[in-house]
Formats: sequence, structure tokens, C-alpha cells
Amino acid sequence: MSQPLKQFRRAAFLVGAAFCLVAWSRADAHTIGELDWLRGCWTSTTPGERQTTEHWMKPVGDTILGISQTVSGDKTLESEFMRISQEANGEIYFIAKPSGQSEARFKLIKSSEHEVVFENPTHDFPQRVIYRLGEDGSLLGRIEGNENGKTKAADFPLRRISCD
Repeated sequence: MSQPLKQFRRAAFLVGAAFCLVAWSRADAHTIGELDWLRGCWTSTTPGERQTTEHWMKPVGDTILGISQTVSGDKTLESEFMRISQEANGEIYFIAKPSGQSEARFKLIKSSEHEVVFENPTHDFPQRVIYRLGEDGSLLGRIEGNENGKTKAADFPLRRISCD
């Protein structure tokens, strides 16, 4: 085999390998737009008439903004500012600022058509934040992790409502 042909084959192999590597590295890449199913207003009412409402805005640019409010009667018990942001390196984070607490960041570790999982193993509690869209159109928010050496989880079932 001639030297130029060997060089051509080697170059073609390297280009093909590089193309496969880039395609493989992007196979796990996610975008903010994939989380559009979170958009809208959601609510739940618990015994004792505590009502929690979450409002997620349309994904725009590299961010989805959200806000949550829990009320009982005419008194706000808790509120939380949330955002899901895609950074320049492509990583996506859920960033929460609950009332009276410091901001916490959770990295996207799993995303599918109707579920997203964020994790921060160094956070006190929770270490994971999960949103799952049900077949019936409901939304399940879930936090889980360890607290004081014990496994703990809390579910927040939500139903879609009109955004007034």
C-alpha cells in the first residue's frame, strides 16, 4: 500500500473517530427546552387547608424561572424562588432559594421525557430534587436524601390549574 493511501486511511479513521466521540459526548447532553413540560401553574391542598402553588415559566434562553408559595388561610407560611439554568459548559442546575434559607444548587443527573432528577450530595437536606409528570397530567415533586443519618423523603403531589 502506498504511503499517501496509508496517510489518507489514517486521516479518515481519525476524522471518523473524532466524529463518533463528539456524537457520543452529545448523546447525554440536555437542554433547558426539554423541561418545557414543567411550565404552568400547579397546586395541592393538604389537610388543615395548607395550599401550595408552584408557577413555572416558559423556558427562555438558558433559564426557567419558578416560584412557590404555601399559604394557610390568609397567611403565607413559606415561599421559594427557583430557577433551572443551563451554564456555558452545558450543565443544568436547579437553584432554590427557600424563605429564610440560603440558596442551594442541585446538578441535573437524570432527565427523560417526563422526569428530571437534580442532586447535590453535599447539601444538608434534601440531596435530591425530583419532578415527575404523571400519565394523568399531574406533577409529583419529591425531595429525598439523608438527614442525621436517616433516609428521608417527602412527596408533593400537584395538579395543573389555570394561571390567573
